[in-house]
Amino acid sequence: MSINVGDKAPDFTLVSKTSNGPELVTLSELVGKSNIVLLFVPMAFTGGCTAEFCSISQGISDYDALDAKVLGISGDNPFAQEAWAQKEGITISLLSDYEHKVTEAYGVAYDQFLPAKNLIMGGVPKRSAFVVDKSGVVQYAEVLENPGDMPNFEAIKATLRGL
Repeated sequence: MSINVGDKAPDFTLVSKTSNGPELVTLSELVGKSNIVLLFVPMAFTGGCTAEFCSISQGISDYDALDAKVLGISGDNPFAQEAWAQKEGITISLLSDYEHKVTEAYGVAYDQFLPAKNLIMGGVPKRSAFVVDKSGVVQYAEVLENPGDMPNFEAIKATLRGL
């Protein structure tokens, strides 16, 4: 079952690979400093995930103006994420949920990813979006079953404007 509006956001610590090397990012250390947008995506280097994160990267000033830090989460290893970010110009922080523990904690894991195409990998994150306020409470939650669908970014921004 996924996390809902009004729930306390599950804390986590994940690895982000930067040009300075791996860094640990802990949600509870960010709470209180800004609002947080968590964007889960199925896989690096795929068309939909690339389009989503490139679009967010290009419009990051919108989120900065709304006092929001955007974090992208996938099950890819941090080195693949770094290569993806460099290749595509993705500037948001990418966090590696390699063991799918955060994906499970947020209730957004596929049991079987694209079984119709025989891609039966379990634990792959569903494309999902959560807005966590400065108190650590989820104020927006959207979990998409179809990996080709995109979150409602206008609704996300409207939620942030209301915080």
